[in-house]
Amino acid sequence: MAKSILHMLSTLKHMSPFDVNMALDAGFDEVAVYTNVTIEEVTALVQDAMFSRAPAAALRTGLFFAGRDAVLALDMLESAKKALIKPFEVSLFADPYGSFTTAGAMVACVEKILRALKQRELKGLKIVIYGATGVVGYSAAVIAALEGAEVTVVGYSGIDRVRKLAEEMQKRFSIDVMPADGSSPEQVRSLLLDHEVALCAARAGIKVLSREDIEAAKHLLIAADVNAVPPLGVEGCGLHDNGAVISSHGALGIGALAIGDVKYKTESGLFKQMATSDKPLCLDFRQAFALARQLV
Repeated sequence: MAKSILHMLSTLKHMSPFDVNMALDAGFDEVAVYTNVTIEEVTALVQDAMFSRAPAAALRTGLFFAGRDAVLALDMLESAKKALIKPFEVSLFADPYGSFTTAGAMVACVEKILRALKQRELKGLKIVIYGATGVVGYSAAVIAALEGAEVTVVGYSGIDRVRKLAEEMQKRFSIDVMPADGSSPEQVRSLLLDHEVALCAARAGIKVLSREDIEAAKHLLIAADVNAVPPLGVEGCGLHDNGAVISSHGALGIGALAIGDVKYKTESGLFKQMATSDKPLCLDFRQAFALARQLV
């Protein structure tokens, strides 16, 4: 039988060792790494990998799109899809900086706790996302909005950048998200007071919400944090918390390692799907969220 080979493309100087390890542990026999890849190079690389094997071995070939830009990874995935030709079709998977699987895990964890402990659904829920200009925040915003949540994306460097982000989301996914300025602690707290769920996806080591912020937010149902580096993004929310009470008003916390456990299983699961599927797959944040929902 032909070996299962994964070609891993990154726009950065290095491919993530995390992703390489995950792919090999999930069942691929070999991985080949390509760095500093541009979108203009995607078609040639995909077709080179595709035509080098007989059609019977096509499903033993996969391409993975990494980097640190969610939009660019999606564009590269789209270019790869257009490059495929039957019967040589191979499987494709985009997960830039682990953002699609992390965001899928984060929203899935929130959804589970909402249903189990708050008797609520994502649809109609008022969600504020701190760190929304990053890849995880961007992906979480799109997932939540597609599920019918009322999403506000927060920018820390003024309103212009996050407004452009919201416009791009609307154009690409036909969703409405509200941009907001979170460049001061007062603005961060004011936004929290107006929302029911807070998703914190800021840079590692940045405290987004203080204990006082959480305590002041009387309508807050859940605060979730993907930062595992001290200081944590949500003060008072432990790394392993998965529905622990973090305020006198009954707000619940979901910590980075609780989310990370689901993220790990989600990425591994999608790699396993690629390595064993009997048809070509195209995987992005949508499939990541669907699998994470099954795993929580």
